[in-house]
Amino acid sequence: MKLRNKVALVTGSSSGIGRGVALGFAREGADVVVNHPGGNQAAAAETICEEIKQLGRQSIAVQADVSVEAEARELCRAAMEHFGRVDILVNNAGIAAASPVHEIPVEQWDRVIAVHLRGTFLMTREILSQMYLRGQGRIINTASQLAYKGAPGFSHYTAAKGAIISFTRSVALEIGNRGITINCVAPGATRTPILADVPPDLLEEIRRGIPLGRIAEVEDIVPSYIFLASEDGRHYHGQCLSPNGGDVFL
Repeated sequence: MKLRNKVALVTGSSSGIGRGVALGFAREGADVVVNHPGGNQAAAAETICEEIKQLGRQSIAVQADVSVEAEARELCRAAMEHFGRVDILVNNAGIAAASPVHEIPVEQWDRVIAVHLRGTFLMTREILSQMYLRGQGRIINTASQLAYKGAPGFSHYTAAKGAIISFTRSVALEIGNRGITINCVAPGATRTPILADVPPDLLEEIRRGIPLGRIAEVEDIVPSYIFLASEDGRHYHGQCLSPNGGDVFL
C-alpha cells in the first residue's frame, strides 16, 4: 500500500499503459481519476472505474482531450471537485501513427505533437497551482525509449517524446524547492493497442532487437510509475526511468 489514500489523475488511462498504471495505483491504495478521449473508450473507462472500486478505492471517469486548454482545465476541475486534491499526476495520453517524414500531413504532425507535448504542458500547468498550495506532489510524464534511439516512420512521435524529456528537466529546475517531484518513464516496446496494427514480422524483428528477447507486458512497466509516485522515489527528480529490456542504455 505504497500510495495509501493518495489521489492520482492518469491521463489516457482507458487502455494500455495508462490503464495498467491506474489499476496499479489503486492496488497500492490510491483513488484514481480515469481520463479517456470519449467514443468507444468511454465504456472502457467506466469498466476500469468499476475494477478500481472493487479494489476498495474510489474512482471517476472524465472525458477530456488534454491537448485542448479548456478540456484540460475541466478535467482538473472535476478531479478537484470530487476528491479535493490531486497528489499524483501521470501525463500518459498519447497517440501514434506511422508515416515517412516526407509523407506526414501537417495535420497529423500537429495532432501527435499536441496530444503528447501540449497535453503534458497543459495538465502540468493546471495541476501545479494546487500542488504549490499544499507544498507536495508527484508528476510523472510518459516518454519512450524511442526518444533516445529514434524510429523510422515515427519522427513526429519521437520528437514529441524527446521534447517531453526536455520539458521534464526544465520544470524540475523550477519546482525543486516546492516539495514536488517531476520525472519521466520511457517504456520500451510494450504489448498495448498501439502495437495492435504492427505486422507480425516487424514485431518479431523488434523482439529480436531487445537483449532480454521479449516485448514487455504492461505489468513490466507499471512498477516504475509506482516507484516514482511513492516515497521510495522521493529523491528522484528530473530523471527518466526506462524499463526497456536493454533496448536502450541510459
